Amino acid sequence: MQGKRKYGGWLFLAGVILAHGATALVEPDLAQQALASFVAMLGEVAPVLVLVFVLMFLVERFLTPARTRAWLGRESGLRGWLLALAAGVISTGPVYTWYALLAELRDKGMRTALVAVVLYARAIKLPLLPLVAHYFGLRYMLVLSLLIAVFSIVNGLVMERLLRQPEAE
Repeated sequence: MQGKRKYGGWLFLAGVILAHGATALVEPDLAQQALASFVAMLGEVAPVLVLVFVLMFLVERFLTPARTRAWLGRESGLRGWLLALAAGVISTGPVYTWYALLAELRDKGMRTALVAVVLYARAIKLPLLPLVAHYFGLRYMLVLSLLIAVFSIVNGLVMERLLRQPEAE
């Protein structure tokens, strides 16, 4: 299993390059459009990836397992839930860029429930709240945001109960 994991990413990359090369031979215009689309997407994702890598570096450098357990572990209490909720709300960019950071935090002692809270709370988009309020009204925007926040916590509790994995102590 370890050998497959070790080379799987490289094999996938080689397959993609081969597929692109074959497409370039058969349909050069289509291959050029695909490459342009990839470069555009890379331009959008790269800043978020850089931010996530910087955050991962800072987490690795300053957030010890003991601190992680204190702030986001089983004994974190209300502070942990609020930190996870806030982290989910302020996180930006594609969700898959955050998976590595959350996995690293979980390895250091973050509760499974709080990982779920972060991922669920990402549905609250701060830059879009004024737009939602404009189109649907302030009351709708407030109720919707409150329900998403509440259900992110419910989701975290349900996930933790369903998984029933012992947390790292």
